[in-house]
Amino acid sequence: MLRTGLRSLRSRPVLPTRLFSTSRRIRSEALVNSLDVYTEEETMLREAVQRFATDVVGPKVREMDENEQMDPAIIKGLFEQGLMGVETSAEHGGAESSFTSAIIVIEELAKVDPSVSVLCDVHNTLVNTIFRKYGSKEQQDKWLPQLAESKLGSFCLSEPASGSDAFALQTRAKKDGDSWIINGSKMWITNSYEAEIFLIFANIDPSKGYKGITCFVATKDMGIQIAKKEQKLGIRASSTCTLNFDDLKIPAENIIGGEGKGYKIAIEILNEGRIGIAAQMLGLAQGAFDKAVPYTYSRSQFGQPVGTFQGMAFQIAQAAVEIESARLLTYNAARRKEEGKSFTKEAAMAKYWSSVVAQKVAGSAIEWAGGVGFTRETGIEKYWRDSKIGAIYEGTSNIQLQTIAKFIQKEYS
Repeated sequence: MLRTGLRSLRSRPVLPTRLFSTSRRIRSEALVNSLDVYTEEETMLREAVQRFATDVVGPKVREMDENEQMDPAIIKGLFEQGLMGVETSAEHGGAESSFTSAIIVIEELAKVDPSVSVLCDVHNTLVNTIFRKYGSKEQQDKWLPQLAESKLGSFCLSEPASGSDAFALQTRAKKDGDSWIINGSKMWITNSYEAEIFLIFANIDPSKGYKGITCFVATKDMGIQIAKKEQKLGIRASSTCTLNFDDLKIPAENIIGGEGKGYKIAIEILNEGRIGIAAQMLGLAQGAFDKAVPYTYSRSQFGQPVGTFQGMAFQIAQAAVEIESARLLTYNAARRKEEGKSFTKEAAMAKYWSSVVAQKVAGSAIEWAGGVGFTRETGIEKYWRDSKIGAIYEGTSNIQLQTIAKFIQKEYS
């Protein structure tokens, strides 16, 4: 399995190649290299995920999209390959790798199917990270092994009346002895159809506003109700559901991070999650590019490949530049996060621009392939449908621009 390979490789001495560290120990050597220099571990990981995505996910992409259903074998395969606990410690059954490694996984999966990519992304960058950063030792020992080895996680924040304004949420939790009773609903919840472990944000004291928001752990068998599974334009195989909680009883020990700490947890974790979405959109753009460009050199009109006409050649070149710029923004944000530097602005920039590039490149890819690109057979049109969500979830593009603008105003005013 991949996790075994990573642990074995990690045990061998590896000479530091650059300043950017991929371990939890920040290297002090003053080495400067390009952002596309990767450690041996990261290179091995990328190659392994590429094989899994191509050989296992690829043949099922169209069927899952048409059926709007994730194949359980894909989820099982992700666990077996060690891709569902990338940063989780070996003690808890994970690969004990870096944040950048998680970003590599998300990018590579998205090149083949963004639906599988976002399933893995939410599980790793949101759910697992909350347990690792804010969970008690007892909570980590109980939940992380399950999340690394077999059980899918879901992050439940958004509601019908609180999307971008996530902290206007109406879900309530009331104390009842040694338990909490949750009532309310959540909307647009990724992974929720297949998930078994849920992180639910609810307000325990509305008089305190956002300071009453608390994070609870629940399992599906506690009584979580799936009220509706959305039918979407894109990422159709990724489940997005409305959840209802009617007197959902949760043990007091299932509070993560303490009472009233949910706001802090959500804000901090979404900043990390945005780098994950940037990686998803980056992979999507590259996937569309990789499928469409070879076709332009095999299809001839007027005695030459259509990709060699200056009008199309310049479009392809421009797209390559934009994909590379998105890649640099994304990996810069990931490295900064990994090194303990501020990364909120950089994450917003990466998420915003990668979403723009994904939509633009995926749309152009359809046109480069002409009528063939417009059909479902090639899979190129799916990338465009999947790209639309990048400007919406985990903070809309306008929210990202607002975040960036605030940093600029602070710096210059």
